[in-house]
Amino acid sequence: MPHTPSSGRRGERRTSRRLPVVSSYQDLLFRALRATAGRAATLRAALGVVLLAGILVATVGAAAFAWVASHVRRGSTQAFDVAVLQWIGAHRGPFTDRAMLEITFLGTGLVVLVIVGVAALFLYLTQHKYSATLLLASTAGGIVLNNVLKHGFSRPRPTIVESLAQTMTSSFPSGHAMSAAVVYGTVAYLAARLQKRRWARVATLLVAAVLIALICLSRLYLGVHYPSDVFAGVLVGLAWAAFCMVTLEAIQKFATHRPQIAKDEVREKR
Repeated sequence: MPHTPSSGRRGERRTSRRLPVVSSYQDLLFRALRATAGRAATLRAALGVVLLAGILVATVGAAAFAWVASHVRRGSTQAFDVAVLQWIGAHRGPFTDRAMLEITFLGTGLVVLVIVGVAALFLYLTQHKYSATLLLASTAGGIVLNNVLKHGFSRPRPTIVESLAQTMTSSFPSGHAMSAAVVYGTVAYLAARLQKRRWARVATLLVAAVLIALICLSRLYLGVHYPSDVFAGVLVGLAWAAFCMVTLEAIQKFATHRPQIAKDEVREKR
C-alpha cells in the first residue's frame, strides 16, 4: 500500500505555512535526523542527537551571558551601569513613574504564571500538546535557572537612585528580564507558528520584542536593576527559550516522519 502524507502521522495539528527560517531549519534538521537514524539503535538515541544540537544552540547564548557575568564580577561594567541609572533618575516624572510601575507588573511572577497557564490550557485543548508542554517546561526551567544564578552571584541591588519598587532578591541577573524573554518570547513563537499570514507572524514577534524591551526598561527606570543585570537576564532567557524551541521542533519533526524513517531502517537492514 503506497505511503501517503497522512499515514502514520502523529503529534499535534500544525498549520501548513511556516516561518521561512523555521521551515529551512526543519528541512536541514530532518535531513540530519535521516542521516543519523540508521545508526541510532532507538528513538531515544536519535532524539539524543537532536537534543545535543539544541544544547549547542543554547551554549551560544550562555557564552554571551558568561562574558557579561565575568565583566560584572570584575566591576568593569560599574561605571556604565551607574551613568545610565543616574541619567534615567534625572528624567523621572509622575506620569512615567506610574506607567513604568504598570509595565513592570507584566513581568512579575503572578502575571507571568497566569499567562503561561491560560496559554498552555488553550494549546492543550486545541491539540497542541507538545507546544503546551514546551511552554510549561521552559517557564519552570527559567524560574529554577534564575534562582540558581541569583544565588550564585548575590549582587546587591543598586542604590544609585531612589528605588520605586520593592525587591526581595539579589540583582544579577534580572528576573523580570529573564522571565519576560522566556515567557513572552516562547508564547509569541508558538503563536506565530499557528498563524497563516506572514504579516501576522511578524507582528506577533515584534509585539513580543517591544513588550520585553519595555519590561527591561521599567526595571532600570524604577532603579531596581543595573543595565548589565537586565542585559544578562535577556541573554540567558533567550538562550534557554531557544533550546526549548529547538527541542520542540526536533521532536515534532521526528515524530511526524518516524514511520518513514522506520521503513528506511528496515530497508537498509535487508
